[in-house]
Amino acid sequence: MLTVEPASAGARLDRWLSERLTGLSRARLQALIRGGLVRVDGMVLKAAHRLRGGERVEIEVPPAAEETLAPESVPLAVVYEDDHVLVVDKPAGMVVHPGAGRSSGTLAAAILAHAPTTAGVGGPRRPGIVHRLDKDTSGLLVVAKTPRAYDDLVEQLAARTVTRRYLAVVHGRVRANDAVVDAPIGRHPSNRVKMAIRPAGRGKRAVTRYRVLERFAHFTVLEVRLETGRTHQIRVHLASLDHPVVGDEVYGRPRSRPPVELGGYALHATTLAFVHPVLRKVIECTAPIPQRIERLLLQLRDGA
Repeated sequence: MLTVEPASAGARLDRWLSERLTGLSRARLQALIRGGLVRVDGMVLKAAHRLRGGERVEIEVPPAAEETLAPESVPLAVVYEDDHVLVVDKPAGMVVHPGAGRSSGTLAAAILAHAPTTAGVGGPRRPGIVHRLDKDTSGLLVVAKTPRAYDDLVEQLAARTVTRRYLAVVHGRVRANDAVVDAPIGRHPSNRVKMAIRPAGRGKRAVTRYRVLERFAHFTVLEVRLETGRTHQIRVHLASLDHPVVGDEVYGRPRSRPPVELGGYALHATTLAFVHPVLRKVIECTAPIPQRIERLLLQLRDGA
């Protein structure tokens, strides 16, 4: 039971509640109001109702629906596995965990079927997953099979001691043989589904290193190393140099088609190294370049 202060007279009901119940989003509060679960002096009112001051507000918050994930027997390319960790080579086109618009065929569901013990590790819909790759990026991911391994790997990622190297094919001829991009990344100010380089204080520090492996007339092959792991980091940083990843229409060139059908981005996580959470030895895994990117490289070399 809450009481409306006299100073809050004239405030909208939903706004007043959101300022006091910070654990609930305004959209969630509006849904509760529409559902008749908020009563002002015993009456069900609209979210836009203006308060007078002195009213008594009751709110009933039903328990959130339990998040569950059903295992799915989807083939996995296992690169390394023991009782504690699992390293897989994710194909392009596979979503790592369920989200908006994708509830089945995810890597998370495949992991749960392959290693049922991951069900209690991490979040219920992200069994054992400590980092991710974009849907259209392929390559290596490490999964924790036990809570001990999960906590240890999360700490290694936070300490930036996990090595992650990628192969990227980008538009244009990159001039520098090697360089570092150190630019903060945050949510795009006007497009909430995108990330962007942001001013200091408005984004999280992001550091990407790259070196040139091969140059063509209009494309460059890079080895990219992540020092941090921000959402879309490689794609945002390379696009900021005017060298977007081939196949990336979000940050790249939507009208510029790749020379071959890629079925994703020309971005592949080739190398992953970490300290084993229990054995305390370095585990280094590599993933071969997938055929979709090999076809692109052959096409570029034929036309070089």
